[in-house]
Amino acid sequence: MASYRVAALYRFTRFEDPAAIQGPLAALCDRLGVKGTLLLAREGINGTIAGEDAAIAAVLDHIRALPGCADLSPKTAWAERTPFHRMKVRLKKEIVTLGEPDLDPTDAGTYVAPADWNALISDPDVVVIDTRNAYEVAVGTFEGAIDPKTASFSDFPAWFRDWRETVEAERGPDAPPLKVAMFCTGGIRCEKSTAFLKAEGVEQVFHLKGGVLDYLEQVPEPESLWRGECFVFDERVAVGHGLSAGTHVLCRGCRAPVSPEGQASSLYVEGVSCPACHDQRTDDQKARAAERHRQALHCEALGIDHVGAKLPSRSS
Repeated sequence: MASYRVAALYRFTRFEDPAAIQGPLAALCDRLGVKGTLLLAREGINGTIAGEDAAIAAVLDHIRALPGCADLSPKTAWAERTPFHRMKVRLKKEIVTLGEPDLDPTDAGTYVAPADWNALISDPDVVVIDTRNAYEVAVGTFEGAIDPKTASFSDFPAWFRDWRETVEAERGPDAPPLKVAMFCTGGIRCEKSTAFLKAEGVEQVFHLKGGVLDYLEQVPEPESLWRGECFVFDERVAVGHGLSAGTHVLCRGCRAPVSPEGQASSLYVEGVSCPACHDQRTDDQKARAAERHRQALHCEALGIDHVGAKLPSRSS
């Protein structure tokens, strides 16, 4: 039976002094044995944490007491083992990096509930854009969505400006205004990117409330317009409808998701490399990765942590 609660969360709000929040939050997570990553910036908080149910509940209560976070609604999943090895609470300039410092992320587009999403993106007048990175889109996306083929979220503004210029030239001056629907994994990137589009003058901007994860959880598979699996940023790697376990694994060499077909390739070596990075890694890199993988398997067999374990201090 699954015993670890995994909570993914974000909130755009104004923190005047994120550094003052960092210490108490990190100390609480450490005391309760919670692991994962939380990012703090002046624009809010973002991250994913895992631990025992009561411990996660206590951390979420602490976060909800922060300015503007009272109605925080994290996404919860369950795992048989913790998907994280250590806890990190970090200070950042942005909780999700778009590279537009003057953007107000609270001025986002119109939310669309998962139950209403199919009707919106089936409208031929609506342009559907996937705001995620290319390696995520390769795992799965909505039918008919545009893939910007970005390597990172900060590439999105430049892509959109170029794309819009081309599209509007093709549509002509008498065409109706653009009507755009966007989505991402959990909602944070499309919330910020819709705010960016509004700042660029696009008035009809919509985004999937709760992201792909809420859609896969709420929309029955026979009615779904999602194709493939959804990449997630933890040891689950990817999930399917109903947030069931996916078929992809993570390459420890390049950190990219590897499909079942990729896993069947002779170029895939578990814990070392995959078809995408096999020829890019030196023999020394592969040897060190193989040794790390051997140690990880040994520790797993013994039931102990391979990384993230805290050693006693010299004084003790």
